[in-house]
Amino acid sequence: MKSHSWSFMVIMIFMTLTVSAQSRLQAEDLWKMGRVDDIQVSPDGQWVLYGITKYDLNENKGNRDLYILPVAGGEAKKVTDLEGHEFNGLWRPDGKKIGFLSAISGTVQIWEVNPDGSDPKQISNIENGINGFSYSPVLTHILYCKDVKLDSASIDYYPDLPKADAMIFDDLMYRHWNNWHDYAYSHIFVTRYDTAAIKDGIDIMENEPWDTPLAPFGGMEQIAWSPDGKSIVYTCKKMKGKEYSLSTNSDLYLYDLKLRMTYNITKEMMGYDMDPVFSHDGKKMVWKSMATDGYESDKERMMMLDLANGSIKELSEGFDQNCSNFVWAEDNDVIYFISGANATYQVYGHSLSTGNTVPVTRGAHDYTSIAQAGTQLVGTRMSMSMPVELYRVDLDGSQVQLSFTNKVLLSKITMGEVRERWVTTTDGKDMLVWVIYPPNFDAKKKYPALLYCQGGPQSAVSQFWSYRWNLQMMAANDYIVVAPNRRGLPTFGQEWNDQIAGDYGGQNMKDMLSAIDALAKEPYVDENRLGAVGASYGGYSVLWLAGNHDKRFKAFISHCGIYNFESMYGSTEEYFFVNHDYEGPYWEKPKPNSYNFSPHLYVDKWDTPIMLVTGMFDFRIPYTQSLEAFNAAQLRGIPSRLVIFPEETHFVLKPQNAVLWQREFFRWLDTYLK
Repeated sequence: MKSHSWSFMVIMIFMTLTVSAQSRLQAEDLWKMGRVDDIQVSPDGQWVLYGITKYDLNENKGNRDLYILPVAGGEAKKVTDLEGHEFNGLWRPDGKKIGFLSAISGTVQIWEVNPDGSDPKQISNIENGINGFSYSPVLTHILYCKDVKLDSASIDYYPDLPKADAMIFDDLMYRHWNNWHDYAYSHIFVTRYDTAAIKDGIDIMENEPWDTPLAPFGGMEQIAWSPDGKSIVYTCKKMKGKEYSLSTNSDLYLYDLKLRMTYNITKEMMGYDMDPVFSHDGKKMVWKSMATDGYESDKERMMMLDLANGSIKELSEGFDQNCSNFVWAEDNDVIYFISGANATYQVYGHSLSTGNTVPVTRGAHDYTSIAQAGTQLVGTRMSMSMPVELYRVDLDGSQVQLSFTNKVLLSKITMGEVRERWVTTTDGKDMLVWVIYPPNFDAKKKYPALLYCQGGPQSAVSQFWSYRWNLQMMAANDYIVVAPNRRGLPTFGQEWNDQIAGDYGGQNMKDMLSAIDALAKEPYVDENRLGAVGASYGGYSVLWLAGNHDKRFKAFISHCGIYNFESMYGSTEEYFFVNHDYEGPYWEKPKPNSYNFSPHLYVDKWDTPIMLVTGMFDFRIPYTQSLEAFNAAQLRGIPSRLVIFPEETHFVLKPQNAVLWQREFFRWLDTYLK
């Protein structure tokens, strides 16, 4: 009897451990999840079109299909099932077809399909393919974006050397973020809409050496048709080379289809101007605007143009928050938008008649996009504990989940608890810190803790779900995660956001140390097992802390971090960024004080194991920054590891690379913190 009891106990313990292990988030789980994006509501407001990308870890690639579901709620229906990705899904203005892009024919072309998924048909055959498209609201025309080669490559100079492999440049911006300049520019073309065949259109930017949408991350949200289909407004930064690298001054341009004339709407506005959205009656237009040229993280204002008299007005004056993702209500009076508040992103509404701006949603979540659906809204929403899904938002603030893409998988995973905590900073400010606890957290135990250092530098530690820097993944590996909204992050007013410029190693570093020091006092945190991790500016933060942490930490991980301000300045590409944040070039006399915050100046104080991670196609923070840091650590005898992804960029996007990243991440931390 005792033997049977013992066997039963062993089996139960094994089953408990197995269930427990299975119930925790694992790296492979992130690549089993469907990734939801790009919502488009049907003209009648009854259906929402969206995309889901699913990955095959063994094949090391993904596939994106289009789905629709009722705004009232119900089952999702698959619309496309071609080989490869289907993207840029749009309802045709009459609601009878869904247009999308696919490369199944060899180049990216426009296809159309019935809303029930039947009769998919390619309707364009544009040479070399296109990048994006949009229907005219009255369905007389269609616009598409296509790359046009305007600059000379080496083969153009030396046609007798066809096998020579060289790039020749005489100006800056020869590379940007993840790509070398390819001598081509994305232009807008307009042509008549014909269901039989979309013919080559008119290049409305002929011979202009600049891109629309803006490179490298701009999308079709930067281009808008007027409701009457007679004009197009597009975002463009009509500069190149050195001038482009020093400025953020993009403008909105109106192209008149009949006159074939282009007008600069925002000529007197000097910062970013982008993402135009017309009112339904075509009388007004709103867009996102920054006031300061050269400052990419300035306040995102909501500006409005009255097309009757040409007057421009700021609607967000006195509203100390950013504004984006504008949607007009049916009555053309209320403008809905997304704004960050206290490390969450909510839906707000602004009334033109009253001038009032009020929140529509509340809660521990982030809305990432919204669209109008009659008198309701549909939005994409995520949190630290759930990837993006679709929600219906009623104007009374109630929110109803519509899509359940990952319901089955998530039901098998136990997430850690996310708590909001306010910590007093060294200068007496209140700072919001997210603390993520391991699943089945036991306050009687001692846990190692990680200080999560956010990138950006001006990107909020909000309720984001990441497929790499996933805070729940860190908690699932039995780490308490401390994620402070330190100085220099948005959603706490522009003053808090702006403070970091020229002060990289200053108050924001004190803020982060205040956060980890506060948690280290808790009885369930082992103050002798603290680590710090981060990417981009977060990677810089780790490298700075490595020489300025007073032995708090026992392990560091820096991904794509800045190590040497002078070599970073000399090898990056967007010079407006370093000019603003470093307060100028290092050769100025006297040299700006901000260069004193360069981590390489404090490498003599490094005393803690550190792992460096980088991608060789990262041109934003060149991968050589991580090599410099690793070499210094090795030469100084600091335990160190270098992980290089030869084909990755500032981000790790290939499935198996991303899983390897997670494994190396925890192999390093577990070695020194467990």
